Amino acid sequence: MPLNFMLSLLCSPLTFQAFFTRLLYMSYVHQTAKRCTLCWIKNCLDGWCQRVVCFRALCCKGPPPPRPEYDLVCIGLSGSGKTSLLSQLCSESPENIVSTTGFSIKAVPFQNAILNVKELGGADNIRKYWSRYYQGSQGVIFVLDSASSEDDLETARNELHSALQHPQLCTLPFLILANHQDKPAARSVQEIKKYFELEPLARGKRWILKPCSLDDMEAVKDSFSLLINLLEERDFEPSRM
Repeated sequence: MPLNFMLSLLCSPLTFQAFFTRLLYMSYVHQTAKRCTLCWIKNCLDGWCQRVVCFRALCCKGPPPPRPEYDLVCIGLSGSGKTSLLSQLCSESPENIVSTTGFSIKAVPFQNAILNVKELGGADNIRKYWSRYYQGSQGVIFVLDSASSEDDLETARNELHSALQHPQLCTLPFLILANHQDKPAARSVQEIKKYFELEPLARGKRWILKPCSLDDMEAVKDSFSLLINLLEERDFEPSRM
């Protein structure tokens, strides 16, 4: 208790009982103030600790788990729209799109996976070398022009049959995109399925046939999501002895 306060008590004209009563009261007030100060400090520390915990929870979280990556090969005749579709999926400017003459590799990001797509040129003098780039692929994207001429459609049919039966691709999931559905001459998915004889040829294989066009990229993304599901299912398949 402060010295000046004690002196004021001693010098004041009080009876001993009043003096003692006031002394007890002031002591009580002093102890109460001390306890209040300690409580205030404790509350401040508790609040600070809570803010530190919240800050660490928000800002010090570990990095999210890495997305799985899959290596795919994308094939199709020249003019089928492979490059345009992949460029749109990568949010590239349409002004910078150039038809692939040899091959190119794009990392196409999705929410649950990253697809490393190796696109192969579709010109006559390049298609015979396609098989050299199949090794290491985990899935296949085949793009066809659903509004092409009968001759080009027949060529696309033969190339798809060859890919479905190739030793390095025959066990992989296929995403077959019937592109250019926005054109008046586009054939329907049912017509493509019948003309390409997919039901008998691809029986027992994992394949998806979907219509698409650059006017509906959400549908294209949905088709790729179905392919990712097939790739994920392949990851969890038990190994065969």
